Amino acid sequence: MEEEQKNTPQEPQKEGIRPVKKSGKMTKGLHDIIGGDLLSNHAVLSNLPFLIFLAILAMFYIGNTYYSEKTFKQIEKIKNELKELRYQSITAKAKMLDVCKQTEIAKKVEPLGIKGTTTPPYKIFYSKALLKKETDTLHRNP
Repeated sequence: MEEEQKNTPQEPQKEGIRPVKKSGKMTKGLHDIIGGDLLSNHAVLSNLPFLIFLAILAMFYIGNTYYSEKTFKQIEKIKNELKELRYQSITAKAKMLDVCKQTEIAKKVEPLGIKGTTTPPYKIFYSKALLKKETDTLHRNP
């Protein structure tokens, strides 16, 4: 009996039968890429130098993008530092103007006993002849 069961073909099960899908162009292209058949294609092999050039060009492009972002960040950092230094300069200049006023200086030297003048400045007029006479007398009397 066992021999009869082995020799008799089994009837296909209708529940497990599924229609066979045709492999479309997209599925075949994906299978070629994953399987590695794409790289052995003659069209790809003949254009391999150009593809390498494009890959190198893409790397330079990516590197240039990173470099420009880094440079931009440095520029922004220096701009902020310059702005801060400008504010410090303006503050220091304002303090110096306040400290260098005549009234502030007079207040600081008053404890030392130095007083400011109360008479306004005046011009001294001289003539060349008088000046020559004065210098001659100074040279004679050492």
